[in-house]
Amino acid sequence: MKMYKVLHAPSSVGGNPQVLSRALQALGVDSCSLVVSQNYLAYQADKVLQLPGESLLVREVKRVWSILFYLPRFDVIHYNAGTTLASAYAFSPRPGRRGRDLLRRCYAAYLRALQRFEIAYVRYLGKTVLVTYQGDDARQGDYSLENFPINIASQVDEGYYCAASDAFKRYSIRMLASVASQIYSVNPDLLHVLPEGARFTPYSHVFLDDWKPLFTQCMDRPLRIVHAPSNRKVKGSQLIIEALEALRGQGFEFELLLVEGMSNAEARKVYESADVLVDQLFAGWYGGLAVELMALGKPVLVYIRDEDLGFIPAQMKADLPFLQITPTTVEQALRDLLLMPREHLLALGKRSRAFVENWHDPLNIARDIKRDYERAMHLLDQVKQ
Repeated sequence: MKMYKVLHAPSSVGGNPQVLSRALQALGVDSCSLVVSQNYLAYQADKVLQLPGESLLVREVKRVWSILFYLPRFDVIHYNAGTTLASAYAFSPRPGRRGRDLLRRCYAAYLRALQRFEIAYVRYLGKTVLVTYQGDDARQGDYSLENFPINIASQVDEGYYCAASDAFKRYSIRMLASVASQIYSVNPDLLHVLPEGARFTPYSHVFLDDWKPLFTQCMDRPLRIVHAPSNRKVKGSQLIIEALEALRGQGFEFELLLVEGMSNAEARKVYESADVLVDQLFAGWYGGLAVELMALGKPVLVYIRDEDLGFIPAQMKADLPFLQITPTTVEQALRDLLLMPREHLLALGKRSRAFVENWHDPLNIARDIKRDYERAMHLLDQVKQ
């Protein structure tokens, strides 16, 4: 196979694209990660378009320049977060904000037009395109409410999901599918709404050598429970906190470590000192955070939706190490956790680390995706001939 160059863009959601790119580099692939702008988690990327202090206008000039002159340098373009460098989004009016809504409407229209151009341009250039969806980039409120008794859409504020955003996501999925050789999802529930042929791929953002386990469960102190909500309503944080306060009132001793608004590097210090993670109650799957904690040897409580497990490998399903917790069983699940012998928690922490080694090793995942790149490029070359 000839040498080829891969670009991962346009976001750093969960650090997944950046670490996947590093894993591909370790396998000998010329791979680069680009983000349009950084978020507070500050996952390291090879190229950041909008630097701190730069204006929106500067960002947009850089964005257009990158589409026109940077994308053509690569043979494979692997979009993440279900979008392109244009990062188009749905527009929905906000009550009482007519003036600002006009600006937002114009900006959204500009990005949607730019995205249509970008996709047409990539097709014209003959690039191999793959897309990874990571959560709310594909998850739709109406589908979730209709099909899942436990779901995020039932918890969040009005407007988090809406008819406009659901319709835009369906439109965007169709548009990207028209140019993508392969579509992936790191959350199995998204495969209910992604095109046929889309495939589950595990999170790949933790290099095992960088995340050595710290088995703290048998230390002589109250159990340290960590919870790290990026959005409290999405994660079910209020139910978790209320249940823990009720248990504290019943005489249970523990430490609750709430992690919010920290960079990934800052938060990691807290994670290393914790004994167990309570992840999320409504999504139906575990997040990238759970992978990090399991890599550190910490057991995880999370709601796993049975209806989605047909999308993952059978052996992975058999290996799932989680303690199940649901919105209706949250207090009982946490009581069982606090009553669990520390030796059992330690064994579960070791099983959790082994699960990450078996299913979330970025080098193994990158090997599979590298094969997809090369198969897609081969098929595209045949079409061109």
